[in-house]
Amino acid sequence: MNENRSEEPVEYATFAGGCFWCMVTPFEELPGIISVVSGYIGGDTVNPTYEEVCTHETGHTEAVQITFNPEKFPYEKLLDIYWRQIDPTDEGGQFHDRGSSYRTAIFTYSEEQQRKAEASKAALAQSGRFSKPIVTPIVPATVFYSAEDYHQNYHKTNPLRYKMYRKGSGRDAFIAKHWNTEQDREQLRSKLTKLQFEVTQNNATEPPFHNEFWNHKEEGLYVDIVSGEPLFSSMDKFDSGCGWPSFTKPVEAGLVGEVEDYTHNMIRTEVRSRLGNSHLGHVFPDGPKPGGLRYCINSAALRFIPKAELEQEGYGEYSGLFRTE
Repeated sequence: MNENRSEEPVEYATFAGGCFWCMVTPFEELPGIISVVSGYIGGDTVNPTYEEVCTHETGHTEAVQITFNPEKFPYEKLLDIYWRQIDPTDEGGQFHDRGSSYRTAIFTYSEEQQRKAEASKAALAQSGRFSKPIVTPIVPATVFYSAEDYHQNYHKTNPLRYKMYRKGSGRDAFIAKHWNTEQDREQLRSKLTKLQFEVTQNNATEPPFHNEFWNHKEEGLYVDIVSGEPLFSSMDKFDSGCGWPSFTKPVEAGLVGEVEDYTHNMIRTEVRSRLGNSHLGHVFPDGPKPGGLRYCINSAALRFIPKAELEQEGYGEYSGLFRTE
């Protein structure tokens, strides 16, 4: 289903992956994502309640409906994120949540979505990542009903309970086991230099003043060396005197995540790429005003794309960030 809001191309994507509390955070705040709503789909009861769905008698499954701009965030990328959140080999539910209302499924809104979803499922099956068959069905979408208000953005309204639930469910342990394997690391090791691998995968820090971009002044975009996701712009780069590339802000806030870091007997905020999960560096509150932030980033975690090459490299939408000649 397509809509037109202020001439922006809009589509829906609906994914079931067990408890919908856990299926919101992987998709929210990414560029091109307009909204992520928890709800119910695939059943017969009109406007079911949570209690009714939990009986497993309405035919519905918990799901999230994503409204997105496909020009900014393609459907294929949503599929890739989806597969990394679930156990696609489990027909009986997800992790410790059992029953049909916790089953996995991809609900499609067009023949194109159906084709892309089937292709992504086939690629996952052929990857050998899972020892059992991929059983997640791909079916045309039916009516999606929004869940009750208290289920929306549960990770924000009840953060402590959400964290305890997510960890206790076994979801995070499953994801870590199947998506950060030794095989994955070896593949990355073959593509990266030793320093790039140590920085992005093992949280190493390169030496100050002896790295590629600390004093780099060319206009362009800095992207994740692993995933290619856009991270920082030269327009937000400044000389902090620290010997590493420094930026006042990321180019897309949703693509840079922050993690509490207590290593080396310090309390710091680590910065990681959202999609590639690469260690980038740290963010400090001593940057220039008005924002006052300094994103101190390892050059080895970055690839630079000059302004003149953005279009051919697939980053044309960011050309407007830079001064015209």
